[in-house]
Amino acid sequence: MQGVGAFSSPMCVSPSIPSSARSPCNPCNIFLGARNSISTPNQSQSLKKRHQSFSLALRREYTRFTAKAAASSCSGSESYAEEPATGVKFQTSLTLPGCSTSLSLVGTGLYVNPSISSKLSAWKGKLAADILEDRSLVNSIFHAPLEKSLQIVLVRDVDGKTFWDALDDAISSRIKSLTPVDQSALSTFRSIFQGRPLTKGTFIFLTWLESSKMLVSVSSDGLPSGADATIESESVTFALFDVFLGDASVSPSLKASVANGLAAILN
Repeated sequence: MQGVGAFSSPMCVSPSIPSSARSPCNPCNIFLGARNSISTPNQSQSLKKRHQSFSLALRREYTRFTAKAAASSCSGSESYAEEPATGVKFQTSLTLPGCSTSLSLVGTGLYVNPSISSKLSAWKGKLAADILEDRSLVNSIFHAPLEKSLQIVLVRDVDGKTFWDALDDAISSRIKSLTPVDQSALSTFRSIFQGRPLTKGTFIFLTWLESSKMLVSVSSDGLPSGADATIESESVTFALFDVFLGDASVSPSLKASVANGLAAILN
Protein backbone atom coordinates (compact mmCIF):
# COMPACT_ATOMS: atom_id res chain seq x y z
CA MET A 1 0.00 0.00 0.00
CA GLN A 2 1.67 3.17 -1.06
CA GLY A 3 2.58 5.34 1.83
CA VAL A 4 0.71 3.39 4.41
CA GLY A 5 2.09 1.89 7.51
CA ALA A 6 0.88 0.08 10.46
CA PHE A 7 -1.61 1.07 12.90
CA SER A 8 -2.08 2.92 13.04
CA SER A 9 -0.39 2.21 10.35
CA PRO A 10 -1.12 2.91 9.03
CA MET A 11 -1.43 0.78 11.78
CA CYS A 12 1.79 -0.73 11.47
CA VAL A 13 4.65 0.20 13.67
CA SER A 14 7.37 -0.88 11.34
CA PRO A 15 10.20 1.58 10.73
CA SER A 16 10.16 3.64 7.57
CA ILE A 17 12.56 2.86 4.77
CA PRO A 18 14.46 5.26 2.53
CA SER A 19 12.93 6.33 -0.76
CA SER A 20 15.69 4.50 -2.62
CA ALA A 21 14.41 1.19 -1.28
CA ARG A 22 10.92 1.65 -2.71
CA SER A 23 9.77 -0.68 -5.43
CA PRO A 24 9.61 1.06 -8.82
CA CYS A 25 6.43 -0.87 -9.54
CA ASN A 26 2.98 0.47 -8.94
CA PRO A 27 1.38 -2.15 -6.68
CA CYS A 28 -2.05 -1.19 -7.97
CA ASN A 29 -1.11 -1.95 -11.57
CA ILE A 30 0.64 -5.18 -10.61
CA PHE A 31 -2.48 -6.49 -8.96
CA LEU A 32 -5.12 -5.20 -11.32
CA GLY A 33 -3.23 -6.55 -14.29
CA ALA A 34 -3.70 -10.05 -12.96
CA ARG A 35 -7.27 -9.78 -11.78
CA ASN A 36 -10.03 -11.86 -13.36
CA SER A 37 -7.78 -13.41 -15.99
CA ILE A 38 -7.79 -16.91 -17.47
CA SER A 39 -4.27 -18.26 -17.70
CA THR A 40 -2.21 -21.15 -19.04
CA PRO A 41 0.14 -23.05 -16.65
CA ASN A 42 3.06 -20.83 -17.68
CA GLN A 43 0.93 -17.74 -17.27
CA SER A 44 -0.18 -18.97 -13.86
CA GLN A 45 3.43 -19.10 -12.72
CA SER A 46 3.93 -15.61 -14.06
CA LEU A 47 0.82 -14.33 -12.32
CA LYS A 48 1.93 -15.98 -9.09
CA LYS A 49 5.21 -14.10 -9.27
CA ARG A 50 3.35 -10.88 -10.02
CA HIS A 51 1.09 -11.40 -7.01
CA GLN A 52 4.16 -12.04 -4.88
CA SER A 53 5.70 -8.86 -6.23
CA PHE A 54 2.51 -7.01 -5.41
CA SER A 55 2.54 -8.36 -1.87
CA LEU A 56 6.16 -7.38 -1.40
CA ALA A 57 5.62 -3.92 -2.84
CA LEU A 58 2.57 -3.47 -0.63
CA ARG A 59 4.47 -4.41 2.49
CA ARG A 60 7.33 -2.10 1.57
CA GLU A 61 4.99 0.78 0.93
CA TYR A 62 3.20 0.20 4.22
CA THR A 63 6.44 0.80 6.04
CA ARG A 64 6.42 4.40 4.87
CA PHE A 65 3.88 5.12 7.57
CA THR A 66 4.24 4.49 11.27
CA ALA A 67 1.87 4.41 14.20
CA LYS A 68 1.84 7.47 16.40
CA ALA A 69 -0.20 8.67 19.31
CA ALA A 70 -2.75 11.36 18.57
CA ALA A 71 -1.75 14.80 19.76
CA SER A 72 -3.48 15.50 23.03
CA SER A 73 -4.80 18.83 24.26
CA CYS A 74 -5.28 17.37 27.72
CA SER A 75 -3.15 18.03 30.75
CA GLY A 76 0.09 16.26 31.61
CA SER A 77 -1.90 13.66 33.52
CA GLU A 78 -2.91 12.05 30.24
CA SER A 79 -1.77 8.42 30.21
CA TYR A 80 0.39 7.10 27.38
CA ALA A 81 2.03 3.83 26.36
CA GLU A 82 5.32 3.89 24.47
CA GLU A 83 6.21 1.66 21.54
CA PRO A 84 9.72 0.33 22.36
CA ALA A 85 11.17 0.17 18.85
CA THR A 86 10.22 3.70 17.81
CA GLY A 87 9.64 5.55 21.07
CA VAL A 88 6.21 6.57 19.79
CA LYS A 89 3.68 7.28 22.53
CA PHE A 90 0.03 6.24 22.37
CA GLN A 91 -2.78 7.56 24.49
CA THR A 92 -4.02 4.61 26.50
CA SER A 93 -7.61 5.69 25.91
CA LEU A 94 -9.41 7.79 23.30
CA THR A 95 -12.92 9.09 22.81
CA LEU A 96 -13.78 8.92 19.12
CA PRO A 97 -16.77 10.02 17.02
CA GLY A 98 -19.61 7.51 17.06
CA CYS A 99 -18.38 5.49 20.04
CA SER A 100 -20.51 5.01 23.12
CA THR A 101 -17.52 5.03 25.47
CA SER A 102 -13.79 5.66 25.54
CA LEU A 103 -11.73 3.00 23.78
CA SER A 104 -8.66 1.44 25.35
CA LEU A 105 -5.33 0.86 23.65
CA VAL A 106 -4.45 -2.73 22.78
CA GLY A 107 -1.18 -2.94 20.87
CA THR A 108 0.30 -0.06 18.92
CA GLY A 109 -2.62 1.72 17.34
CA LEU A 110 -5.61 -0.57 17.89
CA TYR A 111 -8.24 0.67 20.30
CA VAL A 112 -11.14 -1.43 21.61
CA ASN A 113 -14.12 -1.11 23.91
CA PRO A 114 -12.81 -2.02 27.42
CA SER A 115 -15.42 -4.76 27.80
CA ILE A 116 -13.88 -6.76 24.93
CA SER A 117 -12.36 -9.17 27.45
CA SER A 118 -15.82 -10.44 28.37
CA LYS A 119 -16.27 -11.57 24.76
CA LEU A 120 -12.97 -13.44 24.63
CA SER A 121 -13.22 -15.72 27.66
CA ALA A 122 -12.41 -18.78 25.52
CA TRP A 123 -8.86 -17.46 25.13
CA LYS A 124 -8.29 -16.65 28.79
CA GLY A 125 -4.83 -17.71 29.91
CA LYS A 126 -3.41 -18.15 26.40
CA LEU A 127 0.03 -16.86 25.54
CA ALA A 128 0.63 -14.12 23.00
CA ALA A 129 2.19 -16.67 20.62
CA ASP A 130 -1.00 -18.75 20.69
CA ILE A 131 -3.17 -15.68 20.18
CA LEU A 132 -1.02 -14.56 17.26
CA GLU A 133 -1.66 -17.81 15.40
CA ASP A 134 -5.34 -18.14 16.24
CA ARG A 135 -7.41 -16.93 13.30
CA SER A 136 -10.64 -17.52 15.19
CA LEU A 137 -9.66 -14.92 17.78
CA VAL A 138 -9.26 -12.24 15.12
CA ASN A 139 -12.68 -13.14 13.75
CA SER A 140 -14.18 -12.98 17.23
CA ILE A 141 -12.76 -9.52 17.85
CA PHE A 142 -14.13 -8.28 14.56
CA HIS A 143 -17.61 -9.72 15.09
CA ALA A 144 -17.85 -8.75 18.76
CA PRO A 145 -20.69 -6.16 19.06
CA LEU A 146 -18.28 -3.62 20.50
CA GLU A 147 -16.51 -0.62 18.98
CA LYS A 148 -12.88 -0.83 17.91
CA SER A 149 -10.73 1.59 15.99
CA LEU A 150 -7.43 1.64 14.15
CA GLN A 151 -5.38 4.83 14.22
CA ILE A 152 -3.33 5.84 11.19
CA VAL A 153 -0.87 8.72 11.20
CA LEU A 154 0.84 9.86 8.03
CA VAL A 155 4.58 10.44 8.35
CA ARG A 156 4.96 12.22 5.03
CA ASP A 157 2.81 14.16 2.61
CA VAL A 158 0.87 12.02 0.13
CA ASP A 159 -1.94 12.75 -2.28
CA GLY A 160 -5.27 11.18 -1.49
CA LYS A 161 -5.45 9.20 -4.73
CA THR A 162 -2.15 7.46 -4.00
CA PHE A 163 -3.35 6.59 -0.52
CA TRP A 164 -6.69 5.30 -1.76
CA ASP A 165 -5.28 3.29 -4.67
CA ALA A 166 -3.04 1.34 -2.31
CA LEU A 167 -5.82 0.84 0.23
CA ASP A 168 -8.27 -0.21 -2.47
CA ASP A 169 -5.87 -2.88 -3.74
CA ALA A 170 -5.40 -4.28 -0.26
CA ILE A 171 -9.16 -4.42 0.37
CA SER A 172 -10.33 -5.65 -3.03
CA SER A 173 -7.81 -8.49 -3.14
CA ARG A 174 -9.52 -9.90 -0.04
CA ILE A 175 -13.03 -9.91 -1.50
CA LYS A 176 -13.78 -12.77 -3.90
CA SER A 177 -16.71 -11.17 -5.64
CA LEU A 178 -17.81 -7.57 -5.19
CA THR A 179 -21.55 -7.07 -4.76
CA PRO A 180 -23.36 -3.79 -5.55
CA VAL A 181 -23.30 -3.06 -1.80
CA ASP A 182 -19.54 -3.58 -1.71
CA GLN A 183 -19.02 -1.40 -4.77
CA SER A 184 -21.13 1.38 -3.26
CA ALA A 185 -19.15 1.18 -0.01
CA LEU A 186 -15.85 1.37 -1.88
CA SER A 187 -17.12 4.33 -3.87
CA THR A 188 -18.00 6.14 -0.64
CA PHE A 189 -14.61 5.25 0.80
CA ARG A 190 -12.87 6.52 -2.34
CA SER A 191 -14.67 9.85 -2.24
CA ILE A 192 -13.02 10.70 1.08
CA PHE A 193 -9.53 10.72 -0.41
CA GLN A 194 -9.87 11.54 -4.11
CA GLY A 195 -8.44 14.99 -4.82
CA ARG A 196 -7.58 15.50 -1.16
CA PRO A 197 -3.97 16.21 -0.19
CA LEU A 198 -2.95 14.35 2.94
CA THR A 199 -0.20 16.15 4.82
CA LYS A 200 2.34 14.76 7.23
CA GLY A 201 0.75 14.35 10.64
CA THR A 202 -2.76 13.70 9.33
CA PHE A 203 -4.76 11.31 11.52
CA ILE A 204 -7.03 8.70 9.97
CA PHE A 205 -9.26 6.65 12.23
CA LEU A 206 -11.08 3.55 10.99
CA THR A 207 -13.75 2.87 13.59
CA TRP A 208 -15.83 -0.30 13.45
CA LEU A 209 -19.14 0.33 15.23
CA GLU A 210 -20.39 -3.11 14.18
CA SER A 211 -19.35 -5.75 11.66
CA SER A 212 -21.11 -4.03 8.77
CA LYS A 213 -20.66 -0.39 9.76
CA MET A 214 -17.40 1.55 9.91
CA LEU A 215 -16.73 5.25 10.35
CA VAL A 216 -13.81 6.93 8.61
CA SER A 217 -12.50 10.07 10.29
CA VAL A 218 -9.69 12.21 8.88
CA SER A 219 -8.10 15.13 10.73
CA SER A 220 -5.01 17.22 10.15
CA ASP A 221 -5.33 18.88 13.54
CA GLY A 222 -5.44 16.38 16.38
CA LEU A 223 -8.30 14.06 17.17
CA PRO A 224 -11.25 14.22 14.75
CA SER A 225 -14.46 15.90 15.83
CA GLY A 226 -16.68 13.88 13.50
CA ALA A 227 -16.81 11.23 10.79
CA ASP A 228 -16.08 11.96 7.14
CA ALA A 229 -18.05 8.95 5.91
CA THR A 230 -19.87 5.81 6.97
CA ILE A 231 -18.94 2.57 5.20
CA GLU A 232 -21.71 -0.04 5.26
CA SER A 233 -20.58 -3.36 3.83
CA GLU A 234 -19.48 -6.28 5.98
CA SER A 235 -17.24 -7.59 3.19
CA VAL A 236 -15.41 -4.26 2.90
CA THR A 237 -15.16 -3.60 6.63
CA PHE A 238 -13.89 -7.11 7.34
CA ALA A 239 -11.42 -6.99 4.46
CA LEU A 240 -9.92 -3.83 5.92
CA PHE A 241 -9.72 -5.41 9.37
CA ASP A 242 -8.02 -8.41 7.77
CA VAL A 243 -5.47 -6.17 6.02
CA PHE A 244 -3.92 -5.37 9.38
CA LEU A 245 -4.85 -8.27 11.66
CA GLY A 246 -5.44 -11.22 9.32
CA ASP A 247 -3.14 -14.11 8.39
CA ALA A 248 -1.39 -12.04 5.72
CA SER A 249 -1.19 -8.84 7.74
CA VAL A 250 0.69 -6.01 6.05
CA SER A 251 1.95 -5.05 9.51
CA PRO A 252 3.22 -8.08 11.44
CA SER A 253 4.56 -5.76 14.15
CA LEU A 254 1.09 -4.34 14.76
CA LYS A 255 -0.45 -7.80 14.89
CA ALA A 256 2.22 -9.00 17.33
CA SER A 257 1.71 -6.00 19.59
CA VAL A 258 -2.05 -6.61 19.63
CA ALA A 259 -1.45 -10.27 20.55
CA ASN A 260 0.75 -9.14 23.46
CA GLY A 261 -1.88 -6.64 24.56
CA LEU A 262 -4.67 -9.21 24.46
CA ALA A 263 -2.57 -11.75 26.36
CA ALA A 264 -2.06 -9.17 29.12
CA ILE A 265 -5.79 -8.47 29.27
CA LEU A 266 -6.81 -12.13 29.30
CA ASN A 267 -4.30 -13.33 31.88
